[in-house]
Amino acid sequence: MSFAGLNDADVAAALAACTAADSFNHKAFFAKVGLASKSNDDVKKAFYVIDQDKSGFIEEDELKLFLQNFSASARALTDAETKAFLADGDKDGDGMIGVDEFAAMIKG
Repeated sequence: MSFAGLNDADVAAALAACTAADSFNHKAFFAKVGLASKSNDDVKKAFYVIDQDKSGFIEEDELKLFLQNFSASARALTDAETKAFLADGDKDGDGMIGVDEFAAMIKG
């Protein structure tokens, strides 16, 4: 499943850049797929796709499968990648990433 408005070639290139374990960098990924240049509404739509359980937060288990939101055949993130991603996004220390924290990660 691809996010509306993202170029398929950009998504494929971003996924190809992080096929090796421990090669995922969320800031580089957001820039490569073009999410960083999207509107706040598009970023929020992306958040709600990643929030698989519709809890209003992206938890660690959802982050682990982050790349699979872009391509079902993409790999799961390693524990180290997942923890780094969560640590960067979880500004209030509740162990989850809310929609505003997610938007700040992408736009920041």
